Amino acid sequence: MKIPVESVKIVEVGPRDGLQNEKVTIPTEAKVEYITTLADAGLRVIEAGAFVSPKWVPQMADTADVYRNIPKDPGVEYPVLVPNMKGLERAIEAGVKSIAIFTAASETFNKRNINMTIEESFANYAPVVARALEERMRVRGYVSTAFGCPYEGDVPPEKVLEVCARLLDLRCYEVSVGDTIGVGTPTQVQGVIGMLLQVIPAGKLAMHFHDTRGTALANTLAALEMGIATFDASSGGLGGCPFAPGASGNLATEDLVYMLDKMAIETGVNLERLVAASSIVAPYLDHPLPGRYLQACTRGGLPFATKSTALQ
Repeated sequence: MKIPVESVKIVEVGPRDGLQNEKVTIPTEAKVEYITTLADAGLRVIEAGAFVSPKWVPQMADTADVYRNIPKDPGVEYPVLVPNMKGLERAIEAGVKSIAIFTAASETFNKRNINMTIEESFANYAPVVARALEERMRVRGYVSTAFGCPYEGDVPPEKVLEVCARLLDLRCYEVSVGDTIGVGTPTQVQGVIGMLLQVIPAGKLAMHFHDTRGTALANTLAALEMGIATFDASSGGLGGCPFAPGASGNLATEDLVYMLDKMAIETGVNLERLVAASSIVAPYLDHPLPGRYLQACTRGGLPFATKSTALQ
C-alpha cells in the first residue's frame, strides 16, 4: 500500500461538534481546561464552540465566555461555527479570528438543520463571509451529508462537488466533506474524492468521518491513499449531529493519531496528553467515551482522571 501523505493536519472538533451533541452541559471552566489541554497535546486547529441559537443548541450557549478565557497559544487556531450575520457579530465581539460556515449536499437535511434550502444558505453566507474577510478572519466551509442523507438516502457525488466548489468560490480556505450519518465506505469515499480532485486541489479538502458503522478509520485510509492530508476528529469519539438521527460518534482523535503514528505519518500530537484532555470532560458525561484507544487504555489499567480539583 502506497500512501502519498507524510504528515496529516488534524482539526479537533470535540469542543464543538462533540459537545453540542451531548445531553449534558459541560461547565465553562471544564471546557476551557479541555481546549487548553488539547492545545498542549499538539493540536493546532481546535474548534472552540459555536455562535448558534442557545434555544436550539444550549450546549454552546457559553461560547463567548469559553473563547475569551482560553489562554491562546499563538500557534493554534480556534475557529467557531457561525450560522448567520448575527452569529458573526457575536464572534467579532468575542475577538474570534477564524470561523466556519456550514451547508449540506442534500436539500432535506439542510432544511431540517438550518431551515434553508441549499441556495438560500449560500445567499445567507455570502455577506457573512465577505464581512468576515473584511475583519481578516479565516473562513472554513463544511458540507454535511456528502456520503448519504438520513432523509433522502444516496447523495449524488456531483452535488457534493457543486456545493464544495461554491464554498471555495465564497473564498473559504478549505472545505470539510462530511459523512454526517456514518454510512460511507472506502470505495465510495474514493469515488467522491476522485470526482472532487478533478476540480479542487487536495490541499483545499478535508474529510469529516463519523464512526456510526465502524468505517471511519477505513475511510480515512482510503482518503489518505487519494492524497488527502487533513481530517476532522473528536477526542474520545465525542459527538455526532443532533439533527441526524442515529449519527452519534465522530472519528475519535486518539484512534486516528494511534493509526497514523504506527504508519509513521506525522501529526505532531502527543497521545498521552490527548488522553488527558479527553479525561477532563469524561466525568461529566452520562455515558462512557466510545473511542477505542481510550477503552483499551482503561482496560489496560490507565483509567480516566477524575474531575479536575480546580473545578470542584
